[in-house]
Parts: sequence; structure tokens; C-alpha cells
Amino acid sequence: MTKKDIVRALCERLDMPKAQAQQVVQTTFDALIDSLVQEGRVELRNFGVFQIKHREQRVARNPRTGEAVLVEPRNSVSFKPGKEMEARVRQLEQAQASQPPQTAGTPHSLHAGDSRPH
Repeated sequence: MTKKDIVRALCERLDMPKAQAQQVVQTTFDALIDSLVQEGRVELRNFGVFQIKHREQRVARNPRTGEAVLVEPRNSVSFKPGKEMEARVRQLEQAQASQPPQTAGTPHSLHAGDSRPH
């Protein structure tokens, strides 16, 4: 799903003009990023937690040459899904496990009018 898909879903579900939906989505993302940068953590109940984690400097290996490479310290964003999201993903796994495997070359699921597998 892309930002454009989220805007489209808002327009359809809330009968909202596209420009207004775009503004709502962008404002929401901006607020999430701002909060994450300022507070280091954003918790969305039933969805999950975004958190900034600091990674210390370390020595790694170049897989091609085996040469030791120094990796600089950095901050990264981690995401831990909430209970509701975990439960729904598990339901999907169970549903897929109970279906017979598809033959090669057939798309797994397609939305009407969309040729991309999802």
C-alpha cells in the first residue's frame, strides 16, 4: 500500500475530497515523524510502537572480500507491531496454511483492475 492508496481509501470511506485527504495523510505522517524525532517513541494502540534505537559503532565484514569494515554509530527506527496487528497477521497465516498451494505463475491475490500482486 502506498500513500496514494491511503488517500484513495480515505476519499472512498469518508466521502472526502482528494486534496483534503492528501492533506490529512501528510499532516498525520508529519506529526508522527516530528513526535518520533522529539520523543524517541510513538505508540499507536492496537497498531504498534515506532522507536528510535541507537546502534553503537561496530566492526563488520565485507561479504565479498572478508575485509573488516568499521560501521559508524547511527540511529535507526524500529517498529514493534501491536497485539491486534499480530493477531490479524496470524489469522492470515492460518488462512493461507489451510489453502492448497497455488501453481507457479498465478498471482496470489489481485485487486479488481489491478495487475500487481498484493
